[in-house]
Amino acid sequence: MAYRGQGQKVQKVMVQPINLIFRYLQNRSRIQVWLYEQVNMRIEGCIIGFDEYMNLVLDDAEEVHMKTKNRKPLGHAGSQVVLNGPMPPLPSLSTTNPNKV
Repeated sequence: MAYRGQGQKVQKVMVQPINLIFRYLQNRSRIQVWLYEQVNMRIEGCIIGFDEYMNLVLDDAEEVHMKTKNRKPLGHAGSQVVLNGPMPPLPSLSTTNPNKV
């Protein structure tokens, strides 16, 4: 348990993954999705939709190859990308381009 001055206890609260995805959607945060079977590639984009199975719809999506740092746009300008599958994606905030939020 963590303490904050004067002996007051601060309780840590676990955030459910679906709530975190909803927060990214509300803030239009640019996220990076780690793929289960392709460990050297990530997908970056802004979440514009998702469902209870954590299928994601991304806007301005790009493939990012981790070894070469190459970026390749997915789809064409103005298109969205749907990520779905049996394994839920692992989204995290993208720090590669902080101006694009």
